[in-house]
Amino acid sequence: MKKPFAVFDIDGTLIRWQLYHAVVQKLASAGHLGPDALKTLHNARMRWKNREHKEAFHDYERTLIQTYEDALPDLKPQDFDTYVEQVITEYKDQVYTYTRDLIQSLKKQGYMLLAISGSHEELVRAIAMHYGFDDFVGTQYNRTTDAFSGEKKLGSADKKSILQQLIAKHSLNTKDSIAVGDSLSDAAMMELVDKPIAFNPDQKLYSRARESSWNIVIERKNVIYEMEPHGTTYILA
Repeated sequence: MKKPFAVFDIDGTLIRWQLYHAVVQKLASAGHLGPDALKTLHNARMRWKNREHKEAFHDYERTLIQTYEDALPDLKPQDFDTYVEQVITEYKDQVYTYTRDLIQSLKKQGYMLLAISGSHEELVRAIAMHYGFDDFVGTQYNRTTDAFSGEKKLGSADKKSILQQLIAKHSLNTKDSIAVGDSLSDAAMMELVDKPIAFNPDQKLYSRARESSWNIVIERKNVIYEMEPHGTTYILA
């Protein structure tokens, strides 16, 4: 009998911060990404924190990724692994109550739990193991014994195709399936399931959720607001 499944984004959906960002920040602070990396990241992050324009966060994110990838030829995998371990220790339990509890509830109901994330595969693997996910996909930066090759495979580039591959791999049932995400990159995988949930969505996912009448959940401080579509607007569930 085919099992139902639930698929989750990780950064900003389960974990309250961005694991990719956290590990790059630690590498930059330790001097592993070059002499100018820390200043470059700080300036980009402050433009976002000061809300200089609507795309400031995405600009910061692009700067962070580029800073990391530019340093890959000189980055030692063992140094990277050291900071991955530190980030997981620090952030693995800094989660949203709603998604943490939903994962636990679905696990008890026999759902197969999947994670698809743009964060490094090493980070996603650790979180998947910690929370009992059955399978996962993250961004792969290929490595040899003592160096990164420079080749990569993004975990967030095409979440729809990745989810389709996981459905086929595990012979999963899409009936009553669930997807939870917080940004527009999650929308494609959310379209494949019966019950998409836009969790703390950014503006673009919020607009997509409204167009498609998807449920929206907001967790703020210690309050969870579950909103259901009602005509052209939303009401509290």
